[in-house]
Amino acid sequence: MLADLRDALRQLRKAPGFTTTAVITLALGIGATTAIFTLIHQVMLKSLPVAKPEELWRIGDKIRCCNWGGYNQGEDGDFSLFSWEAYKNFRARTPEFTDLAALEAGNAALGVRRAGSQAAADTRNGEFVSGNFFRTLGVQPWIGRLMTDADDQEGAPSVAVMSYHIWQGKYGSDSSVVGASYQINGHPFTVIGVAAPGFYGAKLGGGGMPDFWLPLTTELVIDGATARLKRPNGSFLDLIGRVRPGVNPKSLEAELKVEFHNWLASHVPDMEPGEKELWQQQTLHLTPGGAGVAAMKDQYQDGLRLLLVAAGCVLLVACGNLANLMLARGLKDRAQTSIRMALGASRQRLIRKALVESVLLSVIGGAIGVLVAYAGTRLILYLAFQTGGPNNYVPIDATPSWPVLLFTLAISLVTGIIFGIAPAWVTSHADPVEALRGANRSVSGGRSWAQKSLVIGQAAMSLVLLSAAALLGQSLRNLEHQNFGFETDGRYIAWINPMLGNYKPETLEPLFRQIDDRLLQIPGVRMAAPALYAPMTGDSWNNGIRVEGRPEPGAKEDTGAGFVRVMPGFFETVGAKIVLGRPITDDDTAATRKVAVINEAFAKRFFKGQNPVGQHFGPDKLKYAASYEIVGVTRDMRYMAYDYKDPVRPMYWLPEAQLVQWDDPAYVSGEIWSHYLYNIVIWAPGNPPGMEERVRKALASVDPNLVLYGVDPYTQVVSNDFQQENMIATLTTLFGVLGLLLAAIGLYGVMAYMVEQRTSEIGVRMALGADRGSVVKMVLRGAFSQVGIGLALGIPAAIGAGKLMTGQLFGVKPWDPVMLASATLLLAMAALLASLIPARRAAGVEPMVALRNE
Repeated sequence: MLADLRDALRQLRKAPGFTTTAVITLALGIGATTAIFTLIHQVMLKSLPVAKPEELWRIGDKIRCCNWGGYNQGEDGDFSLFSWEAYKNFRARTPEFTDLAALEAGNAALGVRRAGSQAAADTRNGEFVSGNFFRTLGVQPWIGRLMTDADDQEGAPSVAVMSYHIWQGKYGSDSSVVGASYQINGHPFTVIGVAAPGFYGAKLGGGGMPDFWLPLTTELVIDGATARLKRPNGSFLDLIGRVRPGVNPKSLEAELKVEFHNWLASHVPDMEPGEKELWQQQTLHLTPGGAGVAAMKDQYQDGLRLLLVAAGCVLLVACGNLANLMLARGLKDRAQTSIRMALGASRQRLIRKALVESVLLSVIGGAIGVLVAYAGTRLILYLAFQTGGPNNYVPIDATPSWPVLLFTLAISLVTGIIFGIAPAWVTSHADPVEALRGANRSVSGGRSWAQKSLVIGQAAMSLVLLSAAALLGQSLRNLEHQNFGFETDGRYIAWINPMLGNYKPETLEPLFRQIDDRLLQIPGVRMAAPALYAPMTGDSWNNGIRVEGRPEPGAKEDTGAGFVRVMPGFFETVGAKIVLGRPITDDDTAATRKVAVINEAFAKRFFKGQNPVGQHFGPDKLKYAASYEIVGVTRDMRYMAYDYKDPVRPMYWLPEAQLVQWDDPAYVSGEIWSHYLYNIVIWAPGNPPGMEERVRKALASVDPNLVLYGVDPYTQVVSNDFQQENMIATLTTLFGVLGLLLAAIGLYGVMAYMVEQRTSEIGVRMALGADRGSVVKMVLRGAFSQVGIGLALGIPAAIGAGKLMTGQLFGVKPWDPVMLASATLLLAMAALLASLIPARRAAGVEPMVALRNE
């Protein structure tokens, strides 16, 4: 074997063109597959970086963000978020957990600065967790200490734990941060420790990873009147616990269901009529928690699987090239093989020699493929998480880990063996007598079938890749250019957070009026309007709807609607058309009747066949059904980027100036919170330069403490909503082009080898009167006979692949004839170009030279 290895190295050094082509081909195929597997390993297969992750179990089987009000969750009644009271009930009554921890389902926006500093607050992501959070996960501090149950008590000194990522990146690994006092949202906190490197919490998401962990009870300090902690029906916590060894998860799940139903039963008097009908149908599930709350897995798993299949197709095309190269090389050297056989070499010996060379090439290609994978993973991370700035840290490392390196080694060895054994077998069956008589005679059809089959397979696989890329690219274009119901051209979104400025609710409306006035002084700005959320910025609030004069709806009737609070001029600023009645204006003040503008979907759902203007409705409870009077109907606007295949859902808009006095503490909290507006829509036709800097100065002139994250063109905001689709379409296109290039190279290699083998035959044909044109036609006919068969096989395969990825498509059919025809035409053109050079070479054969060689 060592002798074969030395011989293989000598042979590869003697044929640098062959070696380079083979290695680059394999490096691209293996590198692309390894890059996708790197992400799949970290997103879908990797456990939390904690002690004994296999002992962790999560209560709940769905990923939900970020608040869920009421005593039922979803149509199936499957609870995955829990209130603080429900969490404490589980923790007290379930001894099968050695520890049960709670963590906030979303994240808390924080403004952080060192005590005594006059610098602007540093915007960071926070996460409220129970005092036993770190103990449950088995995490140790890097410096200082981590929080305990004693820190998570009302009235205890406010403390925080800093992530290693922020400690190193923002604070330069300064150990003095431990014990130092910081102002967090205007409240004093002491940083007691730094978490271990690599620890990112119990949830891996595509953004908003925590920079600070705060005790759950400090939510009362941070959020004040809007805090959710004391509301038994305010679910905002994910629960994860460490189960004692030997406990049966099925039995534990059954016990948790009983405990949960008992807890719900204790709150029946507090439930709404619909909740009383459904509370006994509510359930929960216990799921493995070794990977924590796998939010990113839930979001990206379908796309990553699709990309892995596409990368696998590229690898198959690359392997086909390797097999073709090995086969051509083996057939070219069949005279040498015949001599070896005449001297007594067995076929097994010859196959082993060829396999050693094939595996050696694959291992070298795999080693270089690791570098390709590193670059590819960085590209994917950029495509998937390019927005959000420094606060959008995602704990995924582009460097291949040991499991990924072992995967690369395994795939390299398998590639070398599987796609090297067939060429080795074919070349080892050379006939010594025939080969010694004439090594340059035309190769028989029996010997070329393997090469032709490989080209056919490559053509079919490339067509599938190109068709998939075309479908996904068109789907992305359809997504980005659909009718959203509002305008983005010449408009900007300024991202603010008044919650970080400790503004009193009564000061907010005057503050936003000042902001409007100041922004209108910027040259080029035509209109500006703050809103709780602008369309497609990522969120909206939701309520059940009760209509005045109508009875309580059925428990399973869909009465949900989103709502947003806005300043006057909002609809004009976003270019939304009012189709009935009027928009919200400056006349809608705190002293006037409470009004709302609804969308067309709201009107169809709740007032079908009626004029909704003048009608009254309210949120969730029948006693609130007269809260708002409808004064206008706007054209439907798509607010959320997800569920984009579904119709626009009902929505309503409320004036920032108006405040409803509720008699329910939860409604009071929500009412206050909804007045803190997070977006400012700015209409500045012509896109005047320096918009962000001008807006920043304008807001600072109103209040230097108002936190501004940034200003983005609205077109970019909408485009970012389809970031995952853009990543999938871009990479699939890249894989399609790569597959096309490799297939063209493979076809070129086969045709070039065929011309070399048939040189004598071509010389005879030309000596007997064949002209150059007929020789070119003969070569092209041979090439397109293979490509034609590949297309015949690839077209139904491409249609099948389109059907499998229907969930990724929008506004395009899996069998779209234009996309399929475009892919077919592109492949045919590439095949023509790849065949022309060997065809021209064949046409240039001199008959006398060919016959003399013969």
